Amino acid sequence: MTRRRQAAAGYDPRQVEEHIVETPLAEEMSKSFLEYAYSVIYARALPDARDGMKPVQRRIVYQMGQMNLLPTRPYMKSARVVGEVMGKLHPHGDSAIYEAMVRLAQPFAMRLPLVDGHGNFGSLDDGPAASRYTEARLAPAALGMNADIDEDTVDFVPNYDNKLKEPTVLPSAIPNLLVNGASGIAVGMATNMATHNLGEVVAAAKYVMKHPDATLDDLMQYVPGPDWPGGGIIIGRQGIRDAYETGRGVVTTRSATHVENLTARKKAIVVTQLPYMVGPERVLERISEGVKNHKLDGISGAIDLTDRHNGTRIVIELKTGFDPAAVLAQLFKHTPLQENFAINNVALVNGRPHTLGLRSLLDVWIEHRRGVIRRRSEFRRQKALDRLHLVEGLLLALVDIDEVIRVIRSSDDAEAAKNGLMSRFSLDDIQAQYILDLRLRRLTKMSRIELESERDELQSSITELERILGSAALLDGVVIDEMDKAVATYGTPRRTVLLDEGDDGRLVPVVAHGDDMPSDAALDAARHAENVLDAADAVAAARKAGETAEALRIEDEPCVIALSASGLIARMSIDALTIWAKRGAHTEKREPDDVIVSLMPARTRADYALVTSAGRMVLAHVVELPNLEVTGHLSLTGGIEATELLTSTESTDPVPGERVIATLALRDTVGQDDTAAQLPPVGLGTRNGIVKRWNRESPTTMDSWSIIDLKDGDELLVAADAHDDDRFVFVSSDSSLLTYEARNVRPQGRTAAGMAGIHLADGCTVLSCAVVAHADVEWHDAEHDDAGNLLSPASGAVVLTVAGDVDALPGTENGAAKVTPLELYPTKGRATGGVRSQRFLKGQNTLIRACVGSYPLLAATSGGHPVELPAPAILESNARTDSKRRAAVKPIRRPGSLVVLRQGRAVLYAALWSGRIVAFEPSPSVLKTAATALEQTCSRLHGASITFRDCNGVPLQGGNAMSDALRHAGFTPSPQGLRLYR
Repeated sequence: MTRRRQAAAGYDPRQVEEHIVETPLAEEMSKSFLEYAYSVIYARALPDARDGMKPVQRRIVYQMGQMNLLPTRPYMKSARVVGEVMGKLHPHGDSAIYEAMVRLAQPFAMRLPLVDGHGNFGSLDDGPAASRYTEARLAPAALGMNADIDEDTVDFVPNYDNKLKEPTVLPSAIPNLLVNGASGIAVGMATNMATHNLGEVVAAAKYVMKHPDATLDDLMQYVPGPDWPGGGIIIGRQGIRDAYETGRGVVTTRSATHVENLTARKKAIVVTQLPYMVGPERVLERISEGVKNHKLDGISGAIDLTDRHNGTRIVIELKTGFDPAAVLAQLFKHTPLQENFAINNVALVNGRPHTLGLRSLLDVWIEHRRGVIRRRSEFRRQKALDRLHLVEGLLLALVDIDEVIRVIRSSDDAEAAKNGLMSRFSLDDIQAQYILDLRLRRLTKMSRIELESERDELQSSITELERILGSAALLDGVVIDEMDKAVATYGTPRRTVLLDEGDDGRLVPVVAHGDDMPSDAALDAARHAENVLDAADAVAAARKAGETAEALRIEDEPCVIALSASGLIARMSIDALTIWAKRGAHTEKREPDDVIVSLMPARTRADYALVTSAGRMVLAHVVELPNLEVTGHLSLTGGIEATELLTSTESTDPVPGERVIATLALRDTVGQDDTAAQLPPVGLGTRNGIVKRWNRESPTTMDSWSIIDLKDGDELLVAADAHDDDRFVFVSSDSSLLTYEARNVRPQGRTAAGMAGIHLADGCTVLSCAVVAHADVEWHDAEHDDAGNLLSPASGAVVLTVAGDVDALPGTENGAAKVTPLELYPTKGRATGGVRSQRFLKGQNTLIRACVGSYPLLAATSGGHPVELPAPAILESNARTDSKRRAAVKPIRRPGSLVVLRQGRAVLYAALWSGRIVAFEPSPSVLKTAATALEQTCSRLHGASITFRDCNGVPLQGGNAMSDALRHAGFTPSPQGLRLYR
């Protein structure tokens, strides 16, 4: 039977001796709060001013270095890194460690990332993936933070469980606190530090070391301001100066933007750089709220096209007629596209928080680097002394190696052998023990030579280290050299543009000391910022007057719509008309876009029409055209393709192959009349000789319509205002010219097909059709004074015709150009044959070019080279008499001939200036005769040179009957082939 265990005596609290210490609540709360606050300040939230790191960041970088996660090694799971840091150094939650590591790897948060992340490490709008999904290793810049940490450069303290050691600070070969900044919230204080450019900070540190009395103005020449990881534009430097002087200041950062044409009719503001730590989603959300609340006008949509390959790209579409600069000013005011960054430079110095300016931050880092280099030099010197001590002992032993071996062999044990060596060779305990541990293979003659060389190197190294330790100047020299190496290894160009007020009050780019001049991006940013500031002032003034929406629109002012021969269209200021009136026959090379074919006065908020070769008229807005600056000569480089404006019509479909031939005004730009009553009918002329005057009858609900019913194979050549006393001019391919007054063509509706304008011979077409204003028909010769000075240039309408051979190969026509005042041609009835405009010379049977316009006419090749045209006319008597005039005919010089070698038969086709084709048979005698005839033909040409090439384009150099015959005919070899020079 089991005995019941006797119950233990019960606990009696009355018998316990109490010892209660009464503490006032205020004292206990104060003590506990101070301990907590000190722990947060010192061990969690604030960075150390020496290496710029919080404890958790320092432990991550150090432990990853201990795990050998170098930039050249494979990535390791982030969870493994977090576990190592948490288990060995940081006894806190894994989420806090992982979040700190993620920030060290984010290129948009760190100017020089210290962790190289692989996987989703988050973005400005989204968080990172879990640590089990991502991988990491040290970034190259982290090697500078851990540099020489194993050479007693910093102090180590026990970890939380006294089993391992961790550094109190990292060697920090780069000024991490200034370069990467910091942010943290402690108890009763916080820190928020800006990022900077490594090269600029190092330059300022070097200047401080060489000039201890440097002022803040001196330092700001080297560090002009923050350098954000994502770029952006900093406006004004007063806040920067306050932060550098007192440790507190406000910096205004603006997004980098530019205006693009999404389509020919649609403009957009494109954002490519955002303020520091501002994400695209936040911007789009604020834009959406601003549009709904009517704080933002002129915006039709916004989309985020940001990706990791192309970077930041936010497209903000604008409504038609709104000024991009004014809309951007509103965006800067009501959205995060412009943000203020409050700098608060709070960091730990000797374990206590301080608010530091730029000079103080540099001084702390410089002293830290001096201490690191000094401790490293002492460590290396001591290590070299220890090694030298052993080497000297070995050299003593090698003097009598046989005696060393005898002593060792005769000893009873290791201790006796060591004592014997110490007494016999005057060695100390360390040297004797090292000899005993040495392998016999080291005791050779070659080893002695190596030991003597090593001894000399050690002595030299010790001497140099002692010199460094004994001289502050030499120590600073080593510090500066390593600073330069850090910049060369980890430095990157400045990303943020700094703008400050110049002497004239306008924003100008600021560059650091040593930079030659601002970059193009900085200059563009300055101009763009000035435009935005002007627009912001205008919007603010309009808001007070209650006209905010009107101020956002582009100002309604006179302008000019220009169309080039290459098909570009743009708008310019009204000054373009003055430059166009003063144009002359320039001889310098021009771009193809410099050849202007029409200029039409308009206003920026007006509508206009594009007339196409297919007879369509498309409505468009002047404000949609890019605004080009007017310089010394007119150029449409930077304009848009006019055909792009034809594709977005709803009323009619685009016609394949159509091109824009003219622009038309839809209202009187002088009188600002919105009706078309004061505008004359529109004169039209086609390739097949049809003429029409459209009475401007048009629908009110369509964006495009047909203004002439063209037959198949026909195309429209001209569309221009045609008053009753204006002239229609037709020039056909058979050299017929017909001109008559526009009153001979009655106005018709838009659906009419027109009427016969000129009678064309069989096989002929109209080369040129024009409407010439009545005031331009009369020709005025240039007037000079008695000294020969030009008083007034020649003016009036002229006709350019170029005759050639219809059978000539392209580019080889025997062309002759003629420029004749239109006044010389008589008017005839509509639909007649006209008069001959140019008499054909030998080898000419057609007109290959024709043009009617105001003098002077400018001609250029497709490559932009100017073509010299003949004078308008040669007078036989005074210009103001009724004497007959004789027009000048001038041959056009063109490049050399075209040569083809037929396959199968050695027949050489040479297209001459006369347009004839000469065939060379393979017979040498025939070749010689034909080449001689060719030489005689070329001798009559003006400065001709003919190069012969085969069908593959290879020049004929010689070595065959054909080239020999050509040489005999006078052709000489050149690098381009056989050539005849005249």
